[in-house]
Amino acid sequence: MSKKTRLFSLAVIVGAFVGLSGCASTSTTEDLQSQINAIQADVATAKADAAAANAKATEAMSIANQANSKAISTEADINARIDRMFKKTMQK
Repeated sequence: MSKKTRLFSLAVIVGAFVGLSGCASTSTTEDLQSQINAIQADVATAKADAAAANAKATEAMSIANQANSKAISTEADINARIDRMFKKTMQK
């Protein structure tokens, strides 16, 4: 074989290899892009779920604070009544 024939054969082999690996990498790239898109959708869903959970937690905290305020107010009223009853008893 002459030097030109060897170079031509090598070029054909390298070209075929690059061509075939290019097809495989295109398929791989598409698969990876598909996985990335799916992960991005999952992340968006997780963010939405986290925001909803945060809103519910904020609402629950508000309700708990209102209940606490009401309990403190009720406790003060009960203590005032007990004091009045005690004073009435002591006056008799």
